[in-house]
Amino acid sequence: MRLLLAAPHSGSGKTTFALALLLALKELGLKVQPFKVGPDYLDPTHLEAASGRRPYNLDGFFLDEKGLLALFRHGARGADFALVEGVMGLFDGKDPLGEVGSTAQVARLLKAPVALVVDAKGMAGSLAALAQGFRDFRPGVRVVGVFANRVGSERHAGILKEALEAVGLPLLGWLPEDPALALPERHLGLVLAGEAPPPLKALRQALRVDLPRVMELAASAPPLPEVPPFLPERRPPRVRLAYAWDRAFAFYYPEALELLEALGAELVPFSPLEDEALPEAEALLLGGGYPELFAERLAENRAMREAIRRFPGPVVAECGGYMYLSQGLWVGEDFFPMVGLVPGEARMAERPILGYREVEALRDNPVAKKGEAFKGHEFHYARMESSPSPAWRRVGGEEVEGYTDGRILGSFVHLYLPACPEGAGRFLALAHGKAKLRRPR
Repeated sequence: MRLLLAAPHSGSGKTTFALALLLALKELGLKVQPFKVGPDYLDPTHLEAASGRRPYNLDGFFLDEKGLLALFRHGARGADFALVEGVMGLFDGKDPLGEVGSTAQVARLLKAPVALVVDAKGMAGSLAALAQGFRDFRPGVRVVGVFANRVGSERHAGILKEALEAVGLPLLGWLPEDPALALPERHLGLVLAGEAPPPLKALRQALRVDLPRVMELAASAPPLPEVPPFLPERRPPRVRLAYAWDRAFAFYYPEALELLEALGAELVPFSPLEDEALPEAEALLLGGGYPELFAERLAENRAMREAIRRFPGPVVAECGGYMYLSQGLWVGEDFFPMVGLVPGEARMAERPILGYREVEALRDNPVAKKGEAFKGHEFHYARMESSPSPAWRRVGGEEVEGYTDGRILGSFVHLYLPACPEGAGRFLALAHGKAKLRRPR
C-alpha cells in the first residue's frame, strides 16, 4: 500500500497531516515507511519521530526512473504502508509545469494515489473546484481524495464533505484550526524534531480520518516494475569516515550515508560543538546545518577547530560545513573565527539562495575529476567571499562556486552522491591511499 500527500502550495499542512496519519496507521499495528519528495533535511526528522523509521528523499531531478523506484523499494522493505510527503505544490518543480523535480513527477513514477492536503480555512464549495482542477490537470497523476486543514468545526467539515462529493472526491480526514498543532519554524524551514519535538499526541487526538477509505485507496496502487538494487553489494569496511553530527551539523541524505557504508566506509560521528578531538579517521565529512545559530560555541571550541585544521586526510564540507571551514562567520555585526582551512569569510544575508544545481568540476577535488558533472541542491542565507580556487562551474553557465585545493572540497552545493556513486568511491579511495589527486597549480 502506498499513498502520496500533496498540496496546492507550500504551507498547506502536508507535514502536519503526514505526522497525524503516520500515528493513526501505526495504531493499527502497521509498519509505516515515510518518504519525503525533494532535497529536504528538516521534514524527515519529524517523519522519523512519528514513524520510528528512517525516511528517504525521493527526487526526480537527482534520480532517473529506475533509480527512484530502486530507492523507493529500498526504503519500503519490511513496511506494510508507504506514506510519501510531497514538496511545495503538486505541480511545482524545476520547470514551469513541474515535469521534473516535482511531487507530480514522483507520483507518476510511483503510480501512487494522491491525497490533496488543502488549507480549508474560510472555504466551502471552492474546495471542490480546487480539488477537481488538480484531479483533472494532468493524466497519470491520480488525485483520489482530500485532507482538509484548519477546519472551523464539525459543521464546516460536513459542508466540505458534501461539496467534494458533488465532484466525486471523498473527504478523507480533517484537522481543526488550532495553534497547538503548529510545527515550529525558522529561516530554513521547520525546526529539527530533535530540538523542538512535534506535537504528536495533540495531532493524533485532533485528527478525524476515514482510515478504511485511506487504506482502500492506498491498496489501489498497481504493482511496480522490478529494478536493480539501489545500493551495491556491501564491501568490508576499509576507511573510517568521521562526520559531523550535532545540533549545528545534521543535514545529510540518509541514502548517501548508506552508499558510503556500502562502499566500505565505517561512519564515525563527532560533534564540533561538544568534542575537543576528532575520532581516529582517514576522511572527514562536514554536512550542512545551522552554524550561524551556534557560531559562538563553535568559535570557543578552539581544540576542535585546531584538530580539523591539522587533519591530513581528504575533507568534504557542504553548506554549513563550508561556512565552518572558512576564516570566520559574520552574524549581524558579530564576527566569529572558524576553522580557517578555506579562504574568505561567510556572512549571513536576508534573502536565501536556493534551487537545483548541476555543476562541473573546475579542477580535481576529493569527489570529482576535472570536467566531471554532479547534481545537487542549494538552500542557504550565507554568502562567501570570492574564492581564489573555485571548485565548481554551473553547467550551462559561467557562475563559479566553492573552493578546492585538491584535498579539501568546500561548497554551498549539497551533492547528491547516489546520482554519481563514483564520486563517493573516489572520496573513499583517496582516503584509503589508492588514489592520488594531482594538486591544481
